Amino acid sequence: MNAATHSASAPLVEAHGLTVRYGAKRAVDEVSFSIPKGRVVGLLGHNGAGKTTLMKAMVGLMSPDKGAGTLQVLGLQPQRDRVSLLESVCYIPDVAILPRWARVGDLITLMSGLHPRFSAERARQLLRRTSVGLSDRVRALSKGMVVQAHLALVAAIDARLMILDEPTLGLDVLSRKAFYEMLIDEWCDGERSVLISTHQVEEIESLLSDVLMLNEGKLVLSISLEDMDRRFVALSHDAAVAEQIAAAHPLLKYRVQGGSAALFDGAPPEHVQALGKRMRPSLVDLFVALTRKPELDRTQF
Repeated sequence: MNAATHSASAPLVEAHGLTVRYGAKRAVDEVSFSIPKGRVVGLLGHNGAGKTTLMKAMVGLMSPDKGAGTLQVLGLQPQRDRVSLLESVCYIPDVAILPRWARVGDLITLMSGLHPRFSAERARQLLRRTSVGLSDRVRALSKGMVVQAHLALVAAIDARLMILDEPTLGLDVLSRKAFYEMLIDEWCDGERSVLISTHQVEEIESLLSDVLMLNEGKLVLSISLEDMDRRFVALSHDAAVAEQIAAAHPLLKYRVQGGSAALFDGAPPEHVQALGKRMRPSLVDLFVALTRKPELDRTQF
């Protein structure tokens, strides 16, 4: 099988009990998940949680432990079938590296000769959405412009999966907004999927369809945002009922404007719900609840 013949109905990514070591550490520890087509998936975790290791394994840059689970991307084994895989998978690491001496137009010419599914016309079309010119040298571009040029080059590949590792790291808010607008408008078409690792959770929450959360190599949550809103319940409440709320054992207690809130996995008992007002839990608060360390516990006011 190659990426082109992978069944359109099958998940683009399937991992079962996947373990990947980084040195002596289990950076990815018995992780299982799938990514269907047409999804925008956020990969969240603290520094060192295993996000980059997982993404590198998905593009064949790191080897899973032998006999410790399976990983298939577009029906292929990433290390064994890496050449075929990279015809249909795009990867932007956390540092967008382009040769500083080159002009942007030269990079389009280079990509046309390197990748069989790259469209030079598509790349030029995408660049017209930015302030990057074809005659500009990379060394003269701002960091934000380099990232946008990198995205234009990668998005001009007729691929099915894009993997982004902190793609907007170090960019200002306007550059980050422009990057994600271009990604969603020009690449996501209901058939392709995107996996995004980022610490700017608040900025991308509205773009996501699904979320994967890693904590010290373990997958603590794999869920669509639609199911997340149904499963997790947040209640805002007055300080006077804080003890009664705490007695129901919420995942997290935290401050909100004008008072306090509690986050529950599943609906709390009706008498507890009556003590507060239901509100939508944010992805950030859920992330804190599921990945916080004891020394960072926010349950005490």
